[in-house]
Amino acid sequence: MPGDTARSPQPTPSTAEVDLLLTAQIAVAWAGEGHVGDEPRLGWWRCDLTSEFGGRDLLERLLPRTFRWAVFQAVREAARRADAELRERASDPDGVTSLYSLGFDLDELAEERLLTLKRGELPPEQALQGLGAVLTAPWKPAAFTAWLQWCWSCHQRCRR
Repeated sequence: MPGDTARSPQPTPSTAEVDLLLTAQIAVAWAGEGHVGDEPRLGWWRCDLTSEFGGRDLLERLLPRTFRWAVFQAVREAARRADAELRERASDPDGVTSLYSLGFDLDELAEERLLTLKRGELPPEQALQGLGAVLTAPWKPAAFTAWLQWCWSCHQRCRR
């Protein structure tokens, strides 16, 4: 119909692109945790899911085979909820796009990919290229900044 402004559907992202998205979501969620033991990070959300004596200890007892994935899944969910709360404050919350809200299709694709990786044999740091580089102990803001630059260059390569 003339004048129809319906958008054409976006192409389905590659597995590498979805993995990069998951890497970014997990890394930002990890960095955004508040005080993790004696290790202060960015403090964007209040949780202690990744520290040895925080959520990781509980999840390791409950899920001995997949606890590493469960820890990252949980911290990603904490970040997603904090992000949703902030987006709700916007004048048009449905119009706000963020790292944790990229549209139903892409959000579902990322969630499905996370569950697939969780059922696999590889630990998160091996399954998601670049994740190990940012998960430094102790917390190093300079390492996080370098990782963000690496992530951006990967994003640019994926888009070509």
